Amino acid sequence: MLQDAPGTPASGGRIPVGAVAATTAAFVICMAATTLPTPLYGLYAKRFGFHELTITVLFAVYAVGVVATLVLLGQLSDAIGRRPVMLCALATSVVSSLILAPAHNIGLLLLGRVVSGLAAGLITGAGTAAVVDLFPPGRGGAGGTLAVAANTGGLALGTLLAGVLADLASHPLVTPYLVQAVLGVVAYVGLLVARPPVPAAAVSFRISRLRVPAEIRGNFVRAVLSGGAAFAVTGVLTSVSALFLATTLHDTSHALAGSVVAIVFIGMAGGQLTARRTSPHQAMLAGCAGLALAGIVLLLALTLQSLAALLIAAIALGAAGGMCLNAGVATTVGIAPEDQRGGVSSAYFAGLYVFLACPAIGVGLIAAQTTLITAGVILCVLAIALAIGIAAFEFRAGD
Repeated sequence: MLQDAPGTPASGGRIPVGAVAATTAAFVICMAATTLPTPLYGLYAKRFGFHELTITVLFAVYAVGVVATLVLLGQLSDAIGRRPVMLCALATSVVSSLILAPAHNIGLLLLGRVVSGLAAGLITGAGTAAVVDLFPPGRGGAGGTLAVAANTGGLALGTLLAGVLADLASHPLVTPYLVQAVLGVVAYVGLLVARPPVPAAAVSFRISRLRVPAEIRGNFVRAVLSGGAAFAVTGVLTSVSALFLATTLHDTSHALAGSVVAIVFIGMAGGQLTARRTSPHQAMLAGCAGLALAGIVLLLALTLQSLAALLIAAIALGAAGGMCLNAGVATTVGIAPEDQRGGVSSAYFAGLYVFLACPAIGVGLIAAQTTLITAGVILCVLAIALAIGIAAFEFRAGD
C-alpha cells in the first residue's frame, strides 16, 4: 500500500519542516474556502432576497457534501496516499471558489457549496492523517495538535478574510473567492514540490464503510461525543451571528461578522494548548463544562441583544471546543495504525460535522416559522443540555 504523505519523518526522528509547512498551509487554505460565505450571507440575503431558510439550504448541501465525502472516500488516502488526495482537495476548493465568485443565482450557489463540501471532506481526513504522519513515534500528540490547529485555523482565516475583503473591496461577493483561488493554486504548487514523488505502487481502492479499530472504539465514541458537543454549540453561533449582527444589532460590518466566527476557531488553538497539559479525560470533561457555559452566555447574548456577550461566548466556545478536539484527535487518530489513520480521521470528523449541521439547519427551519432570536434560543437550550449530558457521560466513563 502506498503511503505517499507529503513527507515522512526523517531518520532519527527528525521532523521534515518543509513538508510540515507545505502540508499545513495546504490544509489551512483548503479549509478557508469552506467558510468564505459565512460573513457574506447578509449580502446574499439583500442582493437575492434570501431569508434564513435559504441560507439553511446552502449550509445543508455543504454539510451533506462533507459527510458523504468523508463516509464514501474517507479511506482513500490510506489506499493511494495522503498527498494525491490533498492535491485533489485543493484543486476542488479552487473550482468551488471559481463557481461561487460569479454566482448570480441560487443554482450556482448551491453547486459551489456542494463542491466546497467535497473539498472539505477530502482534505479533512487526508490532511489530519498527513500531518500526524509527519511526526515521529512519540510525537503524535504534537502532530494531532497541529492538525486540529490547521483545520480550525483555516476555518477562522476564511471568515476573517471574507469579512475584511467584503468591507474593503468594490466587489465584495467576488473578491474573497478570487483571493482564495489564487492562494489555493500557490498551496497546490507548494505541496507538489514539497517532496520528490514516491514511485507508484500497486494499490486498490473500493468504496466501503468506514471502520474504527476495535481497540480504540471506546475512545472514538467519547471523542465524537465531546467534539460533537463543541461543533453543536459552534453550529448555533455561526448560524445566527451574521444575521443577528445585521438585523438585530444593526451592525453591517462584514469584518465584525467574520471576526466573531474567527474568534471561535482561533480560540480552539488556545484550548488545544491547555488540553496538552492535562489528560484527555480531564480535557474532555473540562471542555464539555466550558461548552455548557459558552452556550449559556450565547443564550444571554441573544436574549439581551448584547454584542459583548456574543464575543465572550465566542471566546469561551473556542477555548472549550479546542480542549475537546485536541483530546479527541489524540485518543483516536493519534494512536490509530498508520494504514487506517485516514479512515479513522474521516470517521471522527464525519461525526463532528453531523453535530455541526443539525443545529445550523434547525435554526433556519425554526426561524422560518418564528424569529431568528427564538430559533437561536431554542437551539442554545438544546446545545447546553447536550454539553451537560456529554460531560456527565464523560465523568462516569472516567470513574
